[in-house]
Amino acid sequence: MTPLVRLDRLSRAYAKGAQTVAALRGISLEIARGEYVAIMGPSGSGKSTLLHLLGLLDTPTEGSYLLEGREVSGLDDDERSRLRNRSIGFVFQAFNLFPQLDVLGNVEVPMLYAGVPAAERRRRAEALVEQVGLGHRRTHRPSELSGGEMQRVAIARALANDPLLILADEPTGNLDSATADAVVAMFDELHRQGRTIVMVTHNPDLGRRTTRTIRLRDGRIQDGAD
Repeated sequence: MTPLVRLDRLSRAYAKGAQTVAALRGISLEIARGEYVAIMGPSGSGKSTLLHLLGLLDTPTEGSYLLEGREVSGLDDDERSRLRNRSIGFVFQAFNLFPQLDVLGNVEVPMLYAGVPAAERRRRAEALVEQVGLGHRRTHRPSELSGGEMQRVAIARALANDPLLILADEPTGNLDSATADAVVAMFDELHRQGRTIVMVTHNPDLGRRTTRTIRLRDGRIQDGAD
């Protein structure tokens, strides 16, 4: 079966003054449908760069990225945006909710960009908000929510277009331990439902809950990655 994600010698370098800094150095890996993957490593190891490339938020300097067998590393900005909105759901450490929108409005945003009709957007948003346990908060704005509630909204939003791949960047980094456990339990359940999840984390306890760990150091995959 074709892997959902295949990276072949993927590299990303950035200009820093007169120097070139290599953030990723020849990453090759495959991620199958339904995998639950943790990306771990020290600060500066390339974790966020790898997640941004997987999420089509950035483009590689060299190498190949196939998503469902399609080469996507050379897409232009508009093509990347359309594919990203349709196929990839994001959950960020800082939540990245729109402060002027209520819970339902935030969950509807990806569907709005995808051209989903208003009635269908609202129906799906209602169902997703119920799924993450926030039906009673559906008309509240982010400023009226706790950190855990905001992250639940972010998870619902990530699911809005039924994505192929869910990417989470330190999703518990701004949460206390009890709230973090509840949020991680939601990712565990999504995995049991067959979702493909790739999560950047510094938390070894969280990493142990996934089914596979990829460890980075100095922009390379360390030998012995689980």
